[in-house]
Amino acid sequence: MPSTVMSARDLEFLLYEWLDAEGLAKRPRFAEHSRDTFDGLLELCERLATEHFATHLRKGDDEEPTYDGSTVHLIPEIKEAVDRFAQADLLGLSMDEEVGGLQVPHLVSSACMAWFFAANPSTAGYPMLTVGNASLLVAHGSQEQVDTWVRPMLAGRFHGTMALSEPDAGSNLADISTRAEPADDGSYRLFGRKMWISGGDHELGENIVHLVLAKLPDAPPGTKGISLFIVPKYLMNDDGSRGERNDVVLAGLNHKLGYRGTVNTAPVFGDGAFRPRGAAGAVGYLVGEPHRGLPYMFHMMNSARLSIGLGAAATGYTAYLKSLEYARQRPQGRPLGAGDPATPQVPIVEHADVRRMLLAQKAYAEGALALVLYCTRLLDEQETAETDEERAAAGALLDVLTPIAKSWPSQWCQEGNSLAIQVLGGAGYTRDYDVELHWRDQRLNPIHEGTHGIQALDLLGRKVLGSGGAGLLTLGGRIEETVRRAAEAGGEAADLGVQLKARLDRVGEVTAALGGLGDVERMLANASVYLEATGHLVVAWLWLEQLLATDERPGAFYDGKRQAARYFFRWELPKVGPQLDLLASGDTTTLEMRDSWF
Repeated sequence: MPSTVMSARDLEFLLYEWLDAEGLAKRPRFAEHSRDTFDGLLELCERLATEHFATHLRKGDDEEPTYDGSTVHLIPEIKEAVDRFAQADLLGLSMDEEVGGLQVPHLVSSACMAWFFAANPSTAGYPMLTVGNASLLVAHGSQEQVDTWVRPMLAGRFHGTMALSEPDAGSNLADISTRAEPADDGSYRLFGRKMWISGGDHELGENIVHLVLAKLPDAPPGTKGISLFIVPKYLMNDDGSRGERNDVVLAGLNHKLGYRGTVNTAPVFGDGAFRPRGAAGAVGYLVGEPHRGLPYMFHMMNSARLSIGLGAAATGYTAYLKSLEYARQRPQGRPLGAGDPATPQVPIVEHADVRRMLLAQKAYAEGALALVLYCTRLLDEQETAETDEERAAAGALLDVLTPIAKSWPSQWCQEGNSLAIQVLGGAGYTRDYDVELHWRDQRLNPIHEGTHGIQALDLLGRKVLGSGGAGLLTLGGRIEETVRRAAEAGGEAADLGVQLKARLDRVGEVTAALGGLGDVERMLANASVYLEATGHLVVAWLWLEQLLATDERPGAFYDGKRQAARYFFRWELPKVGPQLDLLASGDTTTLEMRDSWF
């Protein structure tokens, strides 16, 4: 029976028939690998995800973390799953061999992680945070910090978090108040509160490595005055053993709509509950240079945004597969025109409206997965392409696609999860089936790692208008190359290419019009609409790419790909037109609204 966690066949298609994962193995960085090693990893991840992550999905949701005032308690299955993940050397999948990694392409490691996010995003969140933390320290930390903190994380002994938001600052990091005071031994003492910190306390390993944003006494105002610090739960002794408890405690836990198995905390640094080394404050260690914390943290945040997009795609995918299985097994009703009530009922997949909902889910989930994997392929290009020009082009394209890769799957796979509930009817909103759980998990993704609105401002304000349109031109060039190949292929592909090119040209015109408004508030007032329109354009492009990759091969799998592409162009891409018209009008309805009118 096919898996209802993830589609191994679709991953195979995306990796080998479209994105040329085998070609990456010819590059020096990945020379130790081949399709055989990639396939072995994917099979391992499918097995671990199915047997050790998916099996406690519901239990982790029902029995969420608790805090007794000193210790966070999780169900034991989480630790078992996370330990097995570490024992399989998966924490360092794409990291350098010199720090204990496997040096697998980002494309392949992301495909591997898709299994875990689909099986159980709450439990998968723990290794995701640790990998992001470790990657940041490898990029910006000292060799001593890598040896002290990264190697134990990749071995599964330590776990990592990122501590950005504060109760009164939220996403506006310029206003954080956590402070760091220099100590005589070269370390720092931190004082402050954070909020919404996933994985902020637990007993899954020997230590937790918090990456904390704080301000030094001489910090300039705003985001240019933020520094980054390592603040461990436990200090380390000179011999490498775990030392005394650092002054990091919890004010409590946050209880969420979804992702309930990922403990979410409100930590307090330096409140005096512990006095490490006999002095007040939580001991911290500066990462890199002072006042460079936010650029460093964006290394982890951008990686986390792609991970959120991957998790959103995977959550949409597994809900689609589960609703498809239900639709094939659930008998109800008869074909329209069947007048004899004695005839057997048919599975609900035979009803046109159910097929509509399933096809929409397929288009969203497979389109979202293609988008995120394409972005991780760009990561590989950025790091390993032969020429500086190729690496720079990949970086520019990835820069403009990252907010889309985070937000589009979060928004549209949420719609897919809603359709999954609808396919199951009354059963869909009961806890007897997983689709309502997936819907709740999915609802957090438009907020995780920068809200939908923040991604919209980032895309339009920084990545497009702020760069003079360079990123959009790079994206347009890639889309036009696909349109050219579609024209050469002829037939249906060429027709879809014409439609895509028309939408691309219109996006260019509207972007120029927005840039010419001269008023920043008017330019960005409808940024979310711009994000959604551009996101649909990008996913339509990637559906045309997938259609071309089928190369007219016969078989149900390829027929399904082609039909999903048709659906997206016929049902979804036309939605972009009214959105672009609204943007072009320079509409100020939202700007003109006043608080007292609500």
